[in-house]
Amino acid sequence: MTVLLGLLIVVLLAVVVVQIGKVSELATKIRGEEEMQDIVNKRQGFWALIFMIVFLIAVTVSGIYYKDWYLGFGPHDAASKHGGSIDSLFKWTLLTTGIVFFITQILLFYFAYRYSGRRSRKAAFVSHDDKLELVWTAIPAIVMAFLVIAGLDTWNEVMADIKPGDDYMEIEAVGEQFGWTIRYPGNDGALGERNYKLISGDNPVGQNWKDEKNLDDFHANEIVLPVGKRIRVRITSKDVLHNFYLPHFRVKMDAVPGMPTYFVFTPKKTTEEYRNELSKYAIYQAPADPADPNGDQLWQRFEYELACAELCGKGHFSMKKVVKIVSEEEYKAWAETQKSFYFGQVRGSANDPNTDVWFPEEITERKATFEANLDSARTASSADKKVLRFEYVNFETASAKLTPASKYELGFLVDAMKKYPNMSVEVAGHTDNVGEAAGNQTLSESRAKSVYDFLVEKGVPAGRMRSAGYGDARPVDTNDSEEGRAKNRRTEFRIITQ
Repeated sequence: MTVLLGLLIVVLLAVVVVQIGKVSELATKIRGEEEMQDIVNKRQGFWALIFMIVFLIAVTVSGIYYKDWYLGFGPHDAASKHGGSIDSLFKWTLLTTGIVFFITQILLFYFAYRYSGRRSRKAAFVSHDDKLELVWTAIPAIVMAFLVIAGLDTWNEVMADIKPGDDYMEIEAVGEQFGWTIRYPGNDGALGERNYKLISGDNPVGQNWKDEKNLDDFHANEIVLPVGKRIRVRITSKDVLHNFYLPHFRVKMDAVPGMPTYFVFTPKKTTEEYRNELSKYAIYQAPADPADPNGDQLWQRFEYELACAELCGKGHFSMKKVVKIVSEEEYKAWAETQKSFYFGQVRGSANDPNTDVWFPEEITERKATFEANLDSARTASSADKKVLRFEYVNFETASAKLTPASKYELGFLVDAMKKYPNMSVEVAGHTDNVGEAAGNQTLSESRAKSVYDFLVEKGVPAGRMRSAGYGDARPVDTNDSEEGRAKNRRTEFRIITQ
């Protein structure tokens, strides 16, 4: 019904305008063209003046009414240390251009009213006026000079890079259609090297896994930053032009393929502090979901956000990402829960270039597990509980040659033999049932002997050890499946005396 009434009103207004036009045409014929033109000019000047008054009042009222939604006004003070300088420059620019806007609009519409065309008036022609031209050139030039100088000063402050010795944290944002990959440094505090040529399905930003600084870097689904900490963001793109935009922090920088950029800023308000500011304003005390008037209010649902400020494609909208500003303690607790991308996704895979190397954390963790299992075996009463399988001792395919990484776990046994001088062991090799039984027997013996020789080389007395190969005679699982056969292909040691 409301729509129908609206349409009827529009139709009636159109009819009125048409009728007014017909009446004006008729009046023109009656009164004469020139006299009627004077009346029309005067009428148009008057209505132009009325439009100006209504328009300027509407601009002013709407600006005041909606000011608490604008960045830089109401509760939306900048949440970064440099943001105040940008807001100040914007407000001075707005004030200057606002004054010019009001003056020019008033003069424009007033002149249309005051000097509307009349038969008795002739226009004055002035070819030029040096004094007037000097005034309207000099004043804008002086104002612009002040604004430009202030802008350059703000630019130099905002775009200043990190200096040697500065305390800061660096993260990386890589844009693509349609999302961001956010990379954080690990405990070493440094981001590793990356190369676009290394980008693949399981290496989304092209990290070089031979660079040790990359090994503890982690990728996060959201941006979490500590308040009061200086942040340097490396910004780049994998495909098209994107824009790294944090509106509440007055951070905005293009992400350009092949041309890394950066932005440095310091958050000064946590997410909770910003929410508390919003909660003081009535417009943010409205329900976040109009369908649930008793649910959370707008201020309670507030989150800082990362957006892409370039039209990068149809999925542009999906590049939004939550940003959380927390205390230093909360940030450290969050960072500790994040898993290194390398150790979580790459370690041990076909793309791992470090298969022959164990890292300190792995050595510590695996040695603790080995020692715990050894202690259990030493205290066990049954003979089968005194057998321990080497989990990380491997050989080259169809060979008895140990792989380089085998030295780490065998080193654990060397340390144990030194710790327990009365302990003696049997090193045993086993295979699955694939192939000739005689060949399997020979291979198992050779592999056990390789382990034996390694231990002797590392200082374990030969008299405290013996080696044996059992081929496929002692399976621990079925040989009918690949999983079972993998378990049967093993090297282990048994405690003989302790």
